Amino acid sequence: MKFLEYAGIDAINSALVFETPECKVYGRVEPYSCKAAGADKKLYKQIEIKYDPSNSPPDEDGSPSSFRNVISPFGPLDQPASRRTLFYLIGTLNASFPDYDFSDAKPEQFRKEPSVSMVVNSVNATLLNHGNDRAVKELRIWDSIDNLIDFEDSDVYSYNPESDSDPNDEEGGGTFYGAPSEDGDDDFSDMSDDDSGFGRQRRGMRYDYDEYVDREMDF
Repeated sequence: MKFLEYAGIDAINSALVFETPECKVYGRVEPYSCKAAGADKKLYKQIEIKYDPSNSPPDEDGSPSSFRNVISPFGPLDQPASRRTLFYLIGTLNASFPDYDFSDAKPEQFRKEPSVSMVVNSVNATLLNHGNDRAVKELRIWDSIDNLIDFEDSDVYSYNPESDSDPNDEEGGGTFYGAPSEDGDDDFSDMSDDDSGFGRQRRGMRYDYDEYVDREMDF
């Protein structure tokens, strides 16, 4: 994964780290493209070997391995698009927390959130309830994120690790990761070095930011 430099992210991240009498809040926004590096290619091959049914012997009745056909938050893992989403998420975790290795993260440790607006509302509520909405209203966090990924063409996943594999275990809390939806059944086997995916620029009509934020902060 390739980290994308983006103006304004440092100021937003500074506003997402603060203390109140009740708690400490640690938040950050990190945009990545899906440009494949050496470690990413190795990870992709590991996921393909583990979950692609063509790489495992069939069950005794001759049907594809039931382990490989498990239904995940991304869909059936015998489908290339589902395995690719798992690869994107694990690759992003590895890039975001370089001192940890998430290669063995299980599909069931991820959860597909019902909607982008639910995640926006949850983050806004957390910030507002702790008396800090600067990132939302002054620094326009959602406007910045929407410049990097298309909200209307995105799925959002949360990572729910076991405690011994949680890099945030000491602080607690949860982290959301966005994965843009993609069409097509490309098996991604060539792992071409393009910049599509997480860092894709939004195209088309923009929403009215102030109306969107006001609506999502209406609790």
